[in-house]
Amino acid sequence: MTVELNHTIVPARDPHVSARFLADILGLSVDPPVAHFTPVTLANQVSLDYDRSDDFEPHHYAFMVGEEEFDAALARIRRSGVTHYGDPACQETGQIYRSKHTEGRRGTYFRDPDGHLMEILTRGGGAGA
Repeated sequence: MTVELNHTIVPARDPHVSARFLADILGLSVDPPVAHFTPVTLANQVSLDYDRSDDFEPHHYAFMVGEEEFDAALARIRRSGVTHYGDPACQETGQIYRSKHTEGRRGTYFRDPDGHLMEILTRGGGAGA
């Protein structure tokens, strides 16, 4: 049997605002509501289902993107004035990281309106990756 992740719940104070924030950064659209969820569906058909909550701990969500998508998302982050970081502790302001373990991998971290730590990263791995 093949096992795949179908969706995950993302707690948010205002699900539509948070879903729109992520969708805008990643160049995606917000899907029509499903029950009380505000979904954003990724290319592999996994959806992040934003759900209203006032009490939650911030989570980390990482998104593998192509080189062109990374550059476009980073441009949108910068254009919108969102602070991004080269490290998960959010100390390296305005930086991107280059992986020491995967040749050619780049990434950056940023916080969404609810404090969730979002990460975009490229596959890396050299030519043809």
